[in-house]
Amino acid sequence: MLLFLGAALWWLHEPLTLQTQPGNAVLDLEIEPGTSAKGVAEATVASGAKTQTSWLYLWFRLSGESRLIRAGSYEISPGTTPRTLLRMLVRGEEALKSVTLPEGWNFNQVMMALKTAEQLRPDAQAMSPEALMAILGKPGVHPEGRFFPDTYTYAKGSSDLAVLKRAARAMDKRLDAAWALRRPDTPLNSPEDALILASIIEKETGKPFDRAAIGGVFTNRLRIRMLLQTDPTVIYGMGSQFDGNLRRRDLQTDTPYNTYTRAGLPPTPIAMPGRAALLAAVQPAQTDALYFVSRGDGSSQFSATLDEHNRAVNKYIRGR
Repeated sequence: MLLFLGAALWWLHEPLTLQTQPGNAVLDLEIEPGTSAKGVAEATVASGAKTQTSWLYLWFRLSGESRLIRAGSYEISPGTTPRTLLRMLVRGEEALKSVTLPEGWNFNQVMMALKTAEQLRPDAQAMSPEALMAILGKPGVHPEGRFFPDTYTYAKGSSDLAVLKRAARAMDKRLDAAWALRRPDTPLNSPEDALILASIIEKETGKPFDRAAIGGVFTNRLRIRMLLQTDPTVIYGMGSQFDGNLRRRDLQTDTPYNTYTRAGLPPTPIAMPGRAALLAAVQPAQTDALYFVSRGDGSSQFSATLDEHNRAVNKYIRGR
């Protein structure tokens, strides 16, 4: 009897031998909802853990925690013992993957990132944008800019819809928080306006420290009803027709997003703004600048008058 107990204690603390595939050091273990303790033991061995199914099943039962094992996607890594395996299954410590949605990305880029994300079920890929937004609880809402840029973790085999729901909720929360901090004299009429302006600021910003100043320029222009004249909105409105070069005729061709031909904000956001861009939209820098131009190093030169701006353009763009 003592010999048996000694062997059992040794087995509980001895790392499981794993039959892994070349290039992969871990085993994938899928536990479906409703799987019995015996089924879990069988699935563990079937995944490539070299041990006796009966021993695992007995251990699960004798532990008193067999009914606490949670369904999910798990990874059995080298060094896992029967004891740590059960703890992982009871705690529901699923194997997590992640996908990053960077600031400034548009909706098409988001969908491509989800499509290529590792072991993420592509439920949303075949849906139209309209159907997708309806499922996310936003019927009739344009999808652009509605998802907060961040890194999202998920269990292997999760749906991309779950990631999008989290990103949409995160954007709603961040936008509400930013709107609550808006300046009393803002020319923006709604959180929607703030989101649109923030997306433009995000696309126009080369250096983070310029965000508030860029927000100040656009706020000043909106306040006096001056055309925004921002290239990123024109490029967005061109869609697939944009070949990487923005020409004079493009600035003169009217689209709903051409802020050289139409006053005010475009009809929708043009990208995903981050928290800093949202704050720059509602708390812009107090400035008299109405113009800015890139210095060529990512930063911008700001000007209050057209003459100052033209001189800056000659210096930084034309090299005069």
